[in-house]
Amino acid sequence: MGINFKELAEKYQTPYYVYDFDYITKQYQELKGAFKARKSLISYAVKANSNLSVVKHLGDQGSGADCVSIGEVKRALKAGIPKYKIIFSGVGKIDDEIREALQLDILMINVESEAELKRVDIIAKELKVEARISIRVNPNVDPKTHPYISTGLHENKFGVDINTAKRMYIFAKQSENLDPLGIHCHIGSQLTELAPIKEAVNIVADLVRNIKSALKIELKFFDVGGGLGIVYDDEKLIDTYEYAQTVLDALFGLDITVVCEPGRFIVGNSGVFVTKVLYEKVNGSKRFVIVDGAMNDLIRPSLYDAYHKIEVLDKNENKSDCNVVGPVCESGDFFAKNIELPQTEHNDLMVIYSAGAYGFTMASNYNTRGKVAEIALENGKDRLIRRRETFEDLIALEEEYLK
Repeated sequence: MGINFKELAEKYQTPYYVYDFDYITKQYQELKGAFKARKSLISYAVKANSNLSVVKHLGDQGSGADCVSIGEVKRALKAGIPKYKIIFSGVGKIDDEIREALQLDILMINVESEAELKRVDIIAKELKVEARISIRVNPNVDPKTHPYISTGLHENKFGVDINTAKRMYIFAKQSENLDPLGIHCHIGSQLTELAPIKEAVNIVADLVRNIKSALKIELKFFDVGGGLGIVYDDEKLIDTYEYAQTVLDALFGLDITVVCEPGRFIVGNSGVFVTKVLYEKVNGSKRFVIVDGAMNDLIRPSLYDAYHKIEVLDKNENKSDCNVVGPVCESGDFFAKNIELPQTEHNDLMVIYSAGAYGFTMASNYNTRGKVAEIALENGKDRLIRRRETFEDLIALEEEYLK
């Protein structure tokens, strides 16, 4: 990546995240270019990495935003994403979020149940506005990914089945308060096989044709979701051109704008997490490398048993089996188990790769640990895009109520 991790550690301390903005640009342009033959909107999944500077950088490239809370919607607007490129998704929107989204006049609300559609209808009527909506269809396709990030099967909580979707479009057409603008499907994250995507988009494209002929509804947006995988270890990836052609083939003959919601694909391999070795110790025959980063900073290994490549900077000899663990008071606080690493010393730097997506965004303050600094690298220059939290930051919302 051409990053001087030691220099950044001296300047910003550890642990820290650093993101390569030039890489983010490259990934965005690759996916946008794959759909160049068709009307398309790349709508970045803000949940992957919601730092305002990251979102603004993508907005400057022309990206929209896929949001799953009103907070993310407001982040996108704050970062300069035009309201007509913002989609509000999520399976559990509260009334106030729906109300505010309608008042902000974003592109559309992505509805995930009949009950939610009726709430949107009621709230739109109260506000005397017409709510632009899309409906998330669950095509019951196995995405061949980790069960925690699978979203396209009926056993998952997301979206509605085909028959329910038809009823919802009928309801929307009959309502004076709803404008059925789009359709959406997203079968899961970290997808590395094209076949499930092809199956899902063909099912949903057939539904679009059925809605057009039977209900006389001309949908304007076909949202294929996101989920394109990245390399963490030795994964074979989906070719973006083949991906785009698969989607476009399914939509043959339809005058409809393709929406794609990449998150991990854009930012995952842009970022690394850098932490510092504190100590080594051996319990019985088990070697532990203890670092200053923890599960509250990067939870994917603990939550998903996810693999991240780990490198000890400037060392590559005398490797042996170890667990890399943090200071948090949980046995689940680890970055890797049974990994071969060289012998380390106090203050050695450890680089954890592929941490640009679902790293900082899933961080917490468990054990009253402040969230770490975030740094951008662009055109060879670094800049701070989120300062390290202080103890005062952590108690700011509580201190005035202390009796």
